[in-house]
Amino acid sequence: MVLSLVENEEAVIRQNGDYAIVAITKHGVETARRLGSIFQGSDVYYMSKFEKGDEEQKGIQLFQGSVRLLLPALFKHYKGLILIISLGAVVRMIAPILKDKKTDPGVVVVDDKAEHVISVLSGHIGGANELTAEIAALLGAVPVITTASDVQKTIPVDLFGKRFGWTWESDEKLTPVSASVVNEERVAVVRESGERNWWHHDTPLPESITEYESIEEAMKQPIDGALVVTHRLLAEAEEKILDNGVLFRPKVIVLGIGCNRGTTAEEIESVIKETLDELQFSINSVKAVCTIDLKKDEEGLLEITNKYNWEFIYYSPKQLNEISIEQPSDTVYKFTGAYGVSEPAAKKYSGSDKLEIVKKKSGNVTISVAVIEH
Repeated sequence: MVLSLVENEEAVIRQNGDYAIVAITKHGVETARRLGSIFQGSDVYYMSKFEKGDEEQKGIQLFQGSVRLLLPALFKHYKGLILIISLGAVVRMIAPILKDKKTDPGVVVVDDKAEHVISVLSGHIGGANELTAEIAALLGAVPVITTASDVQKTIPVDLFGKRFGWTWESDEKLTPVSASVVNEERVAVVRESGERNWWHHDTPLPESITEYESIEEAMKQPIDGALVVTHRLLAEAEEKILDNGVLFRPKVIVLGIGCNRGTTAEEIESVIKETLDELQFSINSVKAVCTIDLKKDEEGLLEITNKYNWEFIYYSPKQLNEISIEQPSDTVYKFTGAYGVSEPAAKKYSGSDKLEIVKKKSGNVTISVAVIEH
């Protein structure tokens, strides 16, 4: 089957993998076929005039017409595009279909002799820089990456802590703070919680970047930009650090929850929000909800963890009884076989003996809160 590309009509493609490999020249087709055979999760596309007869068997998709008409469909469906096409042509063709760096796929260009692999678009968030390095290694080519933070081996602000699951509260200051980092201005990294091993280069932290344990400590210093990592809601006076700063939320909050059978998701969510507000903690830093295995099919808990994409962990009564708790209950033991649910569940998952809230009963819900210490 050959895709006939028509102006103003999106191509109907068959997507199997996360990455599309596209070629439009004789040599490019040879590279595309070779790469498609060794790069897992990829779909190969090339012009029908280079058909070899085994395309259907290999799952290769042929097309006729301008490759420009194929790109909108590929942009919409693939995580990354590997285009064996000249860089200038790619730039002209993708310009009209660019939307946002948070949603555009990573785009990588390979030259016709497969000597260079160039990261073109969405280098950080879209993963094009990592894809460039991987494809270059497979082809024995030279990777070309021009992102300043990668070249200088400094902090890529838009990817800061991504491998740990850290998320930014707002992207408003990503660009100016990134500029402060790459221009070697005075940048504070305030890590009040979250993983310690965030620096991933094999070189020392740049002299222009200083790590602080608290916002208060950082604000006493003359700084030009800030990366703040905390699960806390900032006090009004602390928010000044975000004038040229980005606030990151590490996944460190663990919620131990017990509830009566049939408790609604709305009630559980209300108790969670109310409790986090009391603690002045961000809901964006919640990592997991933990309970007893008797509640593994509790619809309210399943609904709320699916809504926020939180981990849902449950333990047997025996596992919970192995944890030392402050408020054991004979009544809870009578119905569950465990002397507690929310308190030992939060302690077991977090690995912490100290809870922010040991146990709070509210309506049909009992909640305990722990913070993971790294």
